[in-house]
Amino acid sequence: MTKVFFLTALAMVAFAGNSLLCRLALRQTAIDAASFTLVRIVSGALCLWIIVQIRKGPLRNLGSWPSAVALFGYAALFSFAYLRLTAGTGALLLFGAVQATMIVWALRKGERLRRAQIAGLVLALAGLVALVFPGLSAPPLGAALLMLGAGIAWGIYSLRGKGGRDPLRATAGNFLRALPMAALLSVVTLHSVNFDRPGIGYAIASGALASGIGYAIWYTALPALKASGAATVQLSVPVMAATGGIGFLGEPITLRFAVASAAVLGGIALVIVERRAAAS
Repeated sequence: MTKVFFLTALAMVAFAGNSLLCRLALRQTAIDAASFTLVRIVSGALCLWIIVQIRKGPLRNLGSWPSAVALFGYAALFSFAYLRLTAGTGALLLFGAVQATMIVWALRKGERLRRAQIAGLVLALAGLVALVFPGLSAPPLGAALLMLGAGIAWGIYSLRGKGGRDPLRATAGNFLRALPMAALLSVVTLHSVNFDRPGIGYAIASGALASGIGYAIWYTALPALKASGAATVQLSVPVMAATGGIGFLGEPITLRFAVASAAVLGGIALVIVERRAAAS
């Protein structure tokens, strides 16, 4: 159990690290969002390919093009959103959109929410609305919408991969399939391409460490976690990202963000816990 706890905590640190590395690169180096996306996907694909090869598994016919499109959509929108969002706000919007997408899908598949779950969903949505509602401390609307789109894309990607026999190998295949899309994005935005060594270094760390190795660790711990536990533990990611943003980037935490975080994370936790209670 101690091993599972350690691996799970390490994976959550890696996921929060993606927000910090992206924000750090786009704020403090010369790299542009499209180049960051390309380097992240290339390094992630290479890292995952090495891991799969060590496990002696072939990569051909792994993953799918629809999943790769969702993966690329998440990565690209994530990068462009972080041009103007703080690490904590971006992670909260991303996480909220991911969970909302998966909850909506469950409803479409016929799952019924109990009263407490409905209250939790309303609370979480109200928190997201409060976060982006116009005001002095509101995040830029365009960037917020991009991050919400990234969360929806990641939610779709997660739903498509749910129940797969080998999610790590499938993710490796999807990263490889996403490479030409990332390359095309760089070609389309060639007029604004710019990068330097620190920026490339942060992008490699995001792709190889926070994404590649982070996913490998997560999928190692996941079989030992119940579905509700796996969802609940991810509540820590926006908190970690916000804490890292304060400590490493000097980003402020506003009252609006604090209230919205409590509403979003508390509401989603209520939905997840009640779902577990209904299933037991």
